[in-house]
Amino acid sequence: MTKTTTTRYDVAEHLRTQEEMAAYLEACFEEANGDAAFIAKALGDIARAKGMSQVARDAGLSRESLYKALSGERSPGFDTILKVIGALGLKLHAQPSRS
Repeated sequence: MTKTTTTRYDVAEHLRTQEEMAAYLEACFEEANGDAAFIAKALGDIARAKGMSQVARDAGLSRESLYKALSGERSPGFDTILKVIGALGLKLHAQPSRS
C-alpha cells in the first residue's frame, strides 16, 4: 500500500491580490456567525500574506502584539481591528441585512 503524504494548507499562501484578500475576508464575515475571534484569525491570515512585520508597522502595533491579537484565540479590541484593516489596505462597509 502506498503511503500518502499531506501538507498543511495555508490560505495566506494563496492571497496574492487586494481583491483576493477582500473576497476572503467577506467570506469569513459570512461564515463567522458573530465569532470575533474567527474574524481576527482571518485578518491574521491576510496579514501573514502581506507580511506581518509591515502590517504591524503600518498599524502602529508591535509584531508580537499583532500575532497575539490575530491568533484567533481571543477577540481583539475594535480599535485594533480598525487599525489592522486600514494597514491591510481594506475597508469595512455596511449594508442592510437580507432578512
